[in-house]
Amino acid sequence: MKFNQAAACGVIALLMSGAALADITIGISLPLTGPASGLGIPSKNGLALWPDNIAGEKVRLLVLDDASDPTQASKNARRFISEDKVDVILGSVATPCAIAMSSVAAEGQTVQLSLSPVDLPEGKDGWTFRMPQSMPVMASGVIQHMKANGVKNFAFIGYADAYGQSWLNDITRIGKEAGIKITTVERYGRADTSVTGQALKVISGNPDAILIVASGSGAALPHKTLIEHGYKGKIYQTHGAASRDLIRLGGKDVEGSFVISGLAVLPEALPDSHPSKKLAVSFVQDYEKIYGPNTRNQFAASIYDAQLVLQRVVPQALKKGKTGTAAFRTALREALEQAGNITITQGVMHFTPTDHFGLGADSRMMLTIENGNWKSAEAR
Repeated sequence: MKFNQAAACGVIALLMSGAALADITIGISLPLTGPASGLGIPSKNGLALWPDNIAGEKVRLLVLDDASDPTQASKNARRFISEDKVDVILGSVATPCAIAMSSVAAEGQTVQLSLSPVDLPEGKDGWTFRMPQSMPVMASGVIQHMKANGVKNFAFIGYADAYGQSWLNDITRIGKEAGIKITTVERYGRADTSVTGQALKVISGNPDAILIVASGSGAALPHKTLIEHGYKGKIYQTHGAASRDLIRLGGKDVEGSFVISGLAVLPEALPDSHPSKKLAVSFVQDYEKIYGPNTRNQFAASIYDAQLVLQRVVPQALKKGKTGTAAFRTALREALEQAGNITITQGVMHFTPTDHFGLGADSRMMLTIENGNWKSAEAR
């Protein structure tokens, strides 16, 4: 595979077409600045491992910063469709931004490969396909681990946005089914610099565990605050927090906590029989050759996985239309819904006409943090 070094250097990748080849144009909107930049920057880094062509079509990548702002993300998506005539929209990794882009994608009848597990109203995700694991998939893993470890109740402290609300909805329902209830619910903003009040309220309920629903560096703030105020129970984090930012900023305070994660954070811990193990291990080795030891992350893995999905479906779409046409874009959507199993670094993806979340229980793993590093917590 040929690495795209231009993307690695943080510039817009424009891979120019040769005389015999056409372009497949992909518009990518990421939070390269703002509160969600801790997710957007590593996502962009994953473009360094993309091939320079897919199914004989030269890959042309247009990368724009959505600044962690849904309004800007929507503007980026409109530009991609109206000005750049893209074949695919990729992004955003910030949930509010990805939701804003989804309506533009539907209006422009252009496939969106969302890098966030956005929860959209029924009938509103016809052109949006999610690369990460859904909240129900990950919430089920959290509840299973809680039940196995004797947790009877837990408190919730999470983002006051769509990511937080989706997690709250699913963890409440799944927990209730398992006989595990929520004691307290507290929210905070992505840009908040203090959550002392929220932390004190959740601690006052004396829960067996606390679930923090946040992402990137924003996940460390409530975690440290809880420890500083004496909480001694189990602390869980979501897949949005499965990055080195949590370890770097959380330090000793995050030791022993549990993080539900995608597979690319610690693929070496997977059984050899797992269909994604070889691919995921190869990805993290290649990624860390470029960016250094311990830089692996699931956000870069998801954007890398997007090209694996495209490599499967683009050949089918080309049978019905040329790149740059409405026929190709429609055929691409149909090919995604009919592709069957696609093995990626994060599991085995399978979209259908009625399910645009492609990953199941084989795409998650429970991690803990021990001596400043990730360790599998599956057996605990």
